[in-house]
Amino acid sequence: MIRIRLASADDVPKVAPLEKAAAELFRSIGMDAVADDPPIAESILLQAVEENRLWVAVEYGVLKAYLLGDFLPNSLHIDQVTVHPDAAHRGLGALMIESVSADPRSKARGLLTLTSFADVPWNGPYYERIGFLNIAESEWPEGVAEKVAADRKHGFDAWPRLVMQRVISEPKAWPPDGTPVEM
Repeated sequence: MIRIRLASADDVPKVAPLEKAAAELFRSIGMDAVADDPPIAESILLQAVEENRLWVAVEYGVLKAYLLGDFLPNSLHIDQVTVHPDAAHRGLGALMIESVSADPRSKARGLLTLTSFADVPWNGPYYERIGFLNIAESEWPEGVAEKVAADRKHGFDAWPRLVMQRVISEPKAWPPDGTPVEM
């Protein structure tokens, strides 16, 4: 059973190994620089825990996925959603996104936004399949331009990038209170 919940400080040290394992997949498509990118700093994750914007998916006590968000004025911006390779292809990433969509703070903003690699199958095309649309710069909600600038500074613009958004409608039946979900 998978339980999705807000992260605690105890979860933070478990994020880097998960992130490193998931990043290895980028080597298979020639994006070694992404695979070699260091994990998100624990200080950033701890701040996200304090601000209730880091969610984790745990299966029998083992961290299987996480989602780091940032509440912008008009959207919840998904900075990172990562699923461990041994939990991939089970719909866990989409389930994480549904869970954060149900958060009242997200619902109040009405939008989810993210930046993504355009041509990586588990990025742009995946997000399109789960309802995200590519949006032009003139349509970016407040705060997204700073996220794009951070991506560029990080070197991610070496590959085609997209800014995507999804309107938050009523979330599908989903227990956002951390009730276990069979997967």
